[in-house]
Amino acid sequence: MSAILETRGLCKSFGALTVAEQIHFRLDRGARHALIGPNGAGKTTFVNMLTGRLAPSSGQIMLGGEDITALGQAERVKRGLGRTFQINSLFLNAPVVDNVAFAVAERRGVAGRMFRPACHYREVLDESMALLETLGLAEDARLPVVGLPYGKQRLIEIAIALGLKPRVLLLDEPAAGVPSMESHRILAVLEQLPEDIAILIIEHDMDLVFRFAQRITVLTQGSVLAEGSPAEIAADGRVREVYLGERHA
Repeated sequence: MSAILETRGLCKSFGALTVAEQIHFRLDRGARHALIGPNGAGKTTFVNMLTGRLAPSSGQIMLGGEDITALGQAERVKRGLGRTFQINSLFLNAPVVDNVAFAVAERRGVAGRMFRPACHYREVLDESMALLETLGLAEDARLPVVGLPYGKQRLIEIAIALGLKPRVLLLDEPAAGVPSMESHRILAVLEQLPEDIAILIIEHDMDLVFRFAQRITVLTQGSVLAEGSPAEIAADGRVREVYLGERHA
């Protein structure tokens, strides 16, 4: 398979502190990939470099074969790089459908010219409702976000990201703050996302990771420690040592 997203020798330093060192990473088209690692491993720094929130000190970031290292966040989104955040950034007092419609309207290029809410545009509304239907949120479309369970709010974030028609979707801890009884719903949604979208999840919930991912990359101290299938990662003594303090031969 060909890579849709790739990093080559990605490094980031803050003065004498190195937080990412020679990260070589590949995300194939349509992949279901997870990025894991202990706290402080450099996961957030790496994702922020992928999305353009943080400039690397050296190295390259390629999207669909194009070097996007110098591009800003908005340009990366236009080229198909979508993201959700560890802490949601929704318009809490607005209806669910309006939150999604803002993203759809932005992608369609009509958001900046509107003098009324985006959802008043029929095509924008229809597309937004179709997304909510796909994620099982249609019945909540007219409700304000603030009154919904946190698990549903995380699903709304995914709907917003999908409204931008990404080729690559980065999900930053989609189950963070979600009660364990609700995390299965997030997993079910992830499993039914379009197969042509490459998905990278950054997650601490190992049950979700091992049930969802076809390939896993482990970061520690800003470097790639291991990469492989879930079975290979589960059997890797170096990974067990990092997570459980076990010694390996």
